[in-house]
Amino acid sequence: MSQDGAQDRYAGRALAGGRYQLRDLLGEGGMASVHLAYDAVLDRQVAVKTLHTELGREQAFRERFRREAQSVAKLTHTNIVSVFDTGEDELQGLATPYIVMEYVEGRPLGSVLEEDIRQYGAMPADKALKITADVLAALEISHEMGLVHRDIKPGNVMMTKRGVVKVMDFGIARAMQSGVTSMTQTGMVVGTPQYLSPEQALGRAVDARSDLYSVGVMLFQLVTGRLPFDADSPLAIAYAHVQEEPVAPSSINRALPPAVDALVARALRKNPNERFPSAESMRDECLRVAASVQAAPPNIVPGAGPGQSGSGVGSAVFPPVGQAAPAPTGPVQTPYQPNSYGPPTPAPTPAPTPVPPSYGYPQQGGYQTPPVGYGPQGAATPPPYAISPQQAPRPGGRKGSRPVVIGSVAVALVVIVGSVVAVTLRNGSDHKGGSGGSSASASATHKAGYRGPDPSRRIDSEKCTDPDESYDDENKIELPDFRYQDIDSVKECLQAAGWDWKIKRVNENTWGENTVIEQFPSQGTDVDPDNLGKIELSVSTGEPQ
Repeated sequence: MSQDGAQDRYAGRALAGGRYQLRDLLGEGGMASVHLAYDAVLDRQVAVKTLHTELGREQAFRERFRREAQSVAKLTHTNIVSVFDTGEDELQGLATPYIVMEYVEGRPLGSVLEEDIRQYGAMPADKALKITADVLAALEISHEMGLVHRDIKPGNVMMTKRGVVKVMDFGIARAMQSGVTSMTQTGMVVGTPQYLSPEQALGRAVDARSDLYSVGVMLFQLVTGRLPFDADSPLAIAYAHVQEEPVAPSSINRALPPAVDALVARALRKNPNERFPSAESMRDECLRVAASVQAAPPNIVPGAGPGQSGSGVGSAVFPPVGQAAPAPTGPVQTPYQPNSYGPPTPAPTPAPTPVPPSYGYPQQGGYQTPPVGYGPQGAATPPPYAISPQQAPRPGGRKGSRPVVIGSVAVALVVIVGSVVAVTLRNGSDHKGGSGGSSASASATHKAGYRGPDPSRRIDSEKCTDPDESYDDENKIELPDFRYQDIDSVKECLQAAGWDWKIKRVNENTWGENTVIEQFPSQGTDVDPDNLGKIELSVSTGEPQ
């Protein structure tokens, strides 16, 4: 239905015995409409979200929606849009659930980003990091109460006229998971595909770290003006989240320091155990990096950016007759061990012969709910703001950020088929370390797409000679993080501590030649410094796969 049609239908009507008088339509989506309304009891403006009649027909959903709204109403924080009231009333003779929220006078973060893109090419890094930190502050509160947002994106973040960040639309996605509504079916995912975590795309259970992945996507978009994964179909985008690796933000915006690359890379890890363990820890890192970033305008590389995501999805599922399915465009993720909601657990030592990976995402101890998302044109409508959704820009996505229903079984099929034919990925020879030696690539010529080394990515030798002590065992230390550092500086660090290492060369051009991209044991693992054995390092050749 058009915006004008919805306005004619509801304008001038009232809810809750006349208390909330509906006025201007602020936005409408496939599941709900948002109106500016007047609260006659408290003499104030509010935003009223009304769920459409197809949902209102089901009593079980209305009850679930009411309970979730009550839970969200307990979230009190500067960076969260407040929920004042909830209930149901009759509109045009049908039971209609509604939720009454704080009316935010401002504009969506997507509009702020679009303005920065026009002026600078992307959002300045210090500004983007501070906004992201405020979003994480809101998520920290919700996660403490067991509420996972499930649809973090610029469209669900508001900036007030005073520059205050407000996160909105908690709760509706969780209510949609009840399974009683005909719009939610087993094996289906409702969400905004550009911001889905891999576990959401696969239809697995989600926890707080799924929100942190979405925050990582949003931060990538803010500092580059582009999305890490985008394609012409929702299935291809979901495939990319599960199967492909994002490029480094600094390959698009040369003004970004390595610390921003590392922060985004950790947030976008396919394995939830390798992401930040909590919103608080990611927020602390955002603030730390923001304090070290020099205020400078973005330096966007013309024509740089992610390629067409999910390019192998069609042929991976339906290869031409008589041909084997091609390898996927990105590296296949290796298996990982289930872990509780906490620090990463190191993966087991890889087998000498590559084997097809496992995609069994761990079922965490908290937030045990089927993944459901929503967005401006889907389960939940645009946040209340004083411009229409048609006027609100949609940076970074050629198809916008419309939520869709994705068949997670189909996504899983793509991953499985792709993994079987990708056993030749991550090839390379092992090099013994301990005596220095040249780290230059063995090949004198380079393929198209080769990315050269960046010697400025250096790790301080004190990270090895004076590492952080273990919290649990005074005789152990936490292994430093060698990822995204130049291998020569890592060798110097290891030599200073008297540790031995082994190097495996891997074809990838995201980080550039001689950059460490993986390590085992993983960073932060408690180890005995006197009985460490060889540290295994995967080092980029700079060559495309």
